[in-house]
Amino acid sequence: MTIESYIDHTNLRPDAMPADIVKLCAEARQYRFASVCVNSAYVELAKRELSGSYIRVVSVIGFPLGAAATAVKAAETAFAVEKGADEVDMVIAVGQVKAGNWGYVENDISGVVQAAKGKIVKVILETGLLTDAEKEEACRVAVKAGARFVKTSTGFGPGGATADDIKLMKKVVGLNAMIKASGGIRDYKTARVMITAGADRIGASAGIAIVEGEAHERV
Repeated sequence: MTIESYIDHTNLRPDAMPADIVKLCAEARQYRFASVCVNSAYVELAKRELSGSYIRVVSVIGFPLGAAATAVKAAETAFAVEKGADEVDMVIAVGQVKAGNWGYVENDISGVVQAAKGKIVKVILETGLLTDAEKEEACRVAVKAGARFVKTSTGFGPGGATADDIKLMKKVVGLNAMIKASGGIRDYKTARVMITAGADRIGASAGIAIVEGEAHERV
């Protein structure tokens, strides 16, 4: 597959204006990205802008800290799905992971999965804050709770996607879930490294640069 089919074209900036989301969607159409990824308040706008296209709308949930109560994450998920979200990327309850409260973490993810009503749920681990053992258990719990993807990072925390983390996550989830690499992926070579390591999707605000980098590589 060509690189654009992997990309969730993303704008999650706190200062993103409606015009920025309209531009994001126009770029997604032009470059044929897999989806756009926006905050929940912009799902309806993105859905309208992408009407008639195959491009999916992804909403983040509990972003970027993951510290909202489960009921709040579930309510945001239900809102996003009602407004047209095709997929949701929820931030794991990082503090509960660090505390080893795995029952809480599983219920938190399950609450979002139930609220998503069959839509794809991706669980953002925020790998830069976790030990390898925590990453592994978080992957197991996410799969058990019904998530379809595990995802590396928000892009707002420490660190970002690494090939080593992708390989670790892939080892744990196997064929039971897919993997989204996100955080610090700004060029074609880095994106290709992540895909080679096992990523099924790339979350990036630099999608255009990545696609143009692939075109340059082919020249």
